[in-house]
Amino acid sequence: MSPDKQAAIAALLARPTLKKVFAALHGEDLRVVGGAVRNALLGEPVADIDLAVAALPEQVAAKAERAGLRVVPTGIDHGTVTLVLDHAHFEITSLREDVETDGRRAKVRFGGDFAADAQRRDFTINALSIDEEGKLYDYVGGLDDLARRRVRFIGDPRQRIAEDYLRILRFFRFSACYGAGPLDPEGFAACIALREGMESLSRERLGGELLKILSFPRSAAVIDTMSRAGLLAFLHVAPWPARCRRLQAILAARGGDGLLALAGLALHSAGDAEKLASSLRLSRAQKRRLAELADVAAAWHGAQVAPSPAELREQLFLHGAQAARDALCLIQAESGVDPDDPAFQSADAFLRDTPAPKAPFAAADLLARGVKQGAGLGAALKRLQAAWIRAGFPQDPQKIAALIDAACSGGPQESGWTRPHH
Repeated sequence: MSPDKQAAIAALLARPTLKKVFAALHGEDLRVVGGAVRNALLGEPVADIDLAVAALPEQVAAKAERAGLRVVPTGIDHGTVTLVLDHAHFEITSLREDVETDGRRAKVRFGGDFAADAQRRDFTINALSIDEEGKLYDYVGGLDDLARRRVRFIGDPRQRIAEDYLRILRFFRFSACYGAGPLDPEGFAACIALREGMESLSRERLGGELLKILSFPRSAAVIDTMSRAGLLAFLHVAPWPARCRRLQAILAARGGDGLLALAGLALHSAGDAEKLASSLRLSRAQKRRLAELADVAAAWHGAQVAPSPAELREQLFLHGAQAARDALCLIQAESGVDPDDPAFQSADAFLRDTPAPKAPFAAADLLARGVKQGAGLGAALKRLQAAWIRAGFPQDPQKIAALIDAACSGGPQESGWTRPHH
């Protein structure tokens, strides 16, 4: 290893909590495996630290408890226990091999061979391991693939995918996050050949992986490839990769936003928010964000320039800053203007920094003027709101009183929406 990589590994192993784990399991063949090693070697942040051990889970639990560590049997049937100390969590998994799998669940047999354990993992870059002394073990060429920024299945890609069909989406996620250049051709071909296996996956797993893919800057190219290969059928909404690519370019300065990128990929109308929430089992908050975004985007649909301050203020009032800023990104992506277009950047700054207008009236003001409870009150309140928006959100009491009087007098009910004029 190069000196900088050796330094990164040394810094990882020097973490006090990790040193306590090694001390608690002293005498066992214990190594840090997977993502922590990969990220350390890449010079990227290391969050979770997973370890593998050549001992049975019951032995690990007993030894850790004797050392005073808290043990949580998170997946003991599959050989995993979690050690908790100083608010840090470490998953310790006994070396194992799959005896039987149906593409979702596996029956395992415990063993003591790190090389065999590496062979059962998904990608070469995830099969690296280091022991307590900092020695690196690479049984499948992961170090070379890491240097080349190449995401490659271990062994036969079809066999790896057949063990868990979620690995199709993981192939694209890791390619978006860690890869560079063209996708590994053998892995890509296997994903296409076995894509029907994705039908066995739960909607939660599909949604979780897709949102992770979309959160990475390089995801636009990967998503475009997936779309052309027919690997986005589970969305049940026609994908729009070109808009997604333009939206990702706009978001580059803000950082990843998987849900907004999903809107760029597949949100065409308010109805699509419902479809996507069902297809991907999104949370209520995620579904609500997509629906509100769609409502604002509908008001600005077809805009080729940034909305005016009056139009921006209207959406701030009706839907709030989050929905308005989301929709602004989507409309900019549809318009085809440059990602750093000054007018759109100014509009986004306006939405970010301007407080949402607060209505200086309420239903009580209408009731005080004789409007009856029921549908008539709701209609009058809508007329008042629409008139206040058109008037530019005045706060002057005399103007407000005049607007309230006009709303009470009846007349044709008007929508609160004002279509932009560009």
